[in-house]
Amino acid sequence: MSLHLHWYLPTNGDGRGIVSSGRAGEGGLGDKAAVDRAPDIDYLAQIARSAEQLGFEAMLTPTGSWCEDAWITTAALSQVTTRLKFLVAFRPGFISPTLAAQQAQTFQRISGGRLYLNIVTGGDPAEQRRFGDHLSHDERYARTAEFLQILRGAWSGTPFDFAGKHYQVEGATTLPSPAGGPPLFFGGASPAAEDVAARHVDVYLAWGETPPQLAERLKRMREKAAAAGNDRLRFGVRLHVLGRDTAKEAWAAADALIENLSPERIAAAQADLAKMDSVGQSRMRALHGGSRDSLEIYPNLWAGYGLVRGGAGTAVVGSHEQVAERLEEYHSLGIDHVILSGQPHLEEAYWFAEGAGRLLRARGIAEPLAA
Repeated sequence: MSLHLHWYLPTNGDGRGIVSSGRAGEGGLGDKAAVDRAPDIDYLAQIARSAEQLGFEAMLTPTGSWCEDAWITTAALSQVTTRLKFLVAFRPGFISPTLAAQQAQTFQRISGGRLYLNIVTGGDPAEQRRFGDHLSHDERYARTAEFLQILRGAWSGTPFDFAGKHYQVEGATTLPSPAGGPPLFFGGASPAAEDVAARHVDVYLAWGETPPQLAERLKRMREKAAAAGNDRLRFGVRLHVLGRDTAKEAWAAADALIENLSPERIAAAQADLAKMDSVGQSRMRALHGGSRDSLEIYPNLWAGYGLVRGGAGTAVVGSHEQVAERLEEYHSLGIDHVILSGQPHLEEAYWFAEGAGRLLRARGIAEPLAA
């Protein structure tokens, strides 16, 4: 399978620095001093149209109290694009699974089948409580498993009944869409998360650990999926990227992203991140240990983002050739989807697409540009 290249929609704002303060999800509540560009619809539309022109397949849109609502934002952007798909992140515990199925099918109809869904169970108890969710870590994943069964059942074309611990529905169904139900993307590094992914999803996502670390997890996930009878499971990785004409330029740009971070700022962010019950977040923190002394944890893989922000904490840094080589290495492990981002997201999309992205397409690794 070719490598599918996706970009990121910064609905919490954009800028030339590392935007987040290290709290929940992809961005946290945000460092307002670093947000040079507000996430208004005109700027987000500019990024979306550029991503489409540059040949990205889809855009990941985050979810959380620190960003704009993903459903509403992407529904609006679907009307100013024609081919670009939207990987809409949402938290399954906050709405009815039958309503989510209806929303997804409506999105499919109005966009011409351009929806992917990213299921985010949640790994920050404080953020979950903002939405009235007080379940424990493993209980959240058990609820997600039930949610996904109902979601697919409602798309099946016949009324679907379900009685579980968290949900009881009778006759769940939706109006059909010619495109059908969208593919389900899902991430999580705990045993509970892996079990849900192995049984119920189409694409299992990991944050950017080193290739040897991911190889171990992908092997385990293949075994679990086979045992669960899920032969459709594919894999993806979420990374930042910083590619330039030369490696020297790229590393200088990476150093500039964190040059103004004080030890106190880093320590405060790490203390916030330590409060999460996300296993994936713990693994991100372990890559650097809160220290900026050894941030290149693997050739061209830099853990600087994880010093002060939650979610994906690593970036591929180097010349265009080096970035392409590293992504090709991930692909050789069985990674079929790569979700990328960079600061600012508009300019960095061009750096990547016209650099490493072009190389990957020329080599037949990545999906070709749409006609």
